[in-house]
Amino acid sequence: MRHPRRGLSLLLATALTALLSAVHSGTAFAADPTTMTSGFYVDPNSTPQQWVNANPNDGRTAAIRSSIAAVPMARWFGNWSGTIGTATGAFVGAAAAAHKLPILVAYNIPNRDICAGQSGGGAGSDAAYNTWIAAFASGIGTRPAVVVLEPDSLGDESCMTSAQISERNGLLSNAIAQFNAKAPNTWVYLDAGNPGWLSASTMAQHLAAAGVSGAHGFSLNVSNFYTTAQNTAYGDAVNAALKSSYGYTKPYVVDTSRNGNGSDGNWCNPSGRRIGTPTQLGGGAEMLLWIKTPGESDGNCGTGTGSTAGQFLPDVAYKLIYGY
Repeated sequence: MRHPRRGLSLLLATALTALLSAVHSGTAFAADPTTMTSGFYVDPNSTPQQWVNANPNDGRTAAIRSSIAAVPMARWFGNWSGTIGTATGAFVGAAAAAHKLPILVAYNIPNRDICAGQSGGGAGSDAAYNTWIAAFASGIGTRPAVVVLEPDSLGDESCMTSAQISERNGLLSNAIAQFNAKAPNTWVYLDAGNPGWLSASTMAQHLAAAGVSGAHGFSLNVSNFYTTAQNTAYGDAVNAALKSSYGYTKPYVVDTSRNGNGSDGNWCNPSGRRIGTPTQLGGGAEMLLWIKTPGESDGNCGTGTGSTAGQFLPDVAYKLIYGY
């Protein structure tokens, strides 16, 4: 007969081993935010919804309302967001009150968008960023959320010095640690660019150096146009490289907001693109998410000539609905 205390000791030892493993990977006590909510949060103050509210009689309004504004999508936070803990707290609090899961983007890394420059800016120093991201996480607190961490930050390393890369890796690793400590019910996805930017093996190296082992996963295709199939193939290849070189894999999400017609090789307001699969769980990745807001400009280029990055352009939004 098995001794009950010996069996209990074995169970406790097994549990302790699992706990230590979770702590080491940065996932200890992380709950599943998708099971704490009843679907994704639709932002009532998104730029498409604001435009719809202000233009009820425009001929494009009905289509933009139903095909874009009504779809759950991310709210981006940066140096335009005011007191960041207050801003994230208000957004997540509204979602929690509706029992929905909010999607947030942290976009304030120093030397932001250093390669393209259309969305340049970010925190003025490493210390300022560390303070900002800690407050970002504190604002979320224990409420469920999804956070996409610093789009382009790892792809941009090709335009940075080795010292800048080292500093950025430290900032991203610290950011992940802040979320683990202050926002335990948040799934953080460290951005990993897109299939047309870096090889899967190179991106795996960048992810590992920036501390992805402590994050829930990584994000793909943010503000880009590659098909979901292209992204899942790339995400799987990144995971194969992570597994081979570092011994772990990670879930990933894909931005499907504008990938309905795939990519024509251009990233900055190209014509002929189309909205993709609305935000959902599964679909080849862990989630398909609308991270970039359809209709918000990529910058002064393409169909957005004369605009600034993030500016909502109703004609561009309308064309994305129909693919022209």
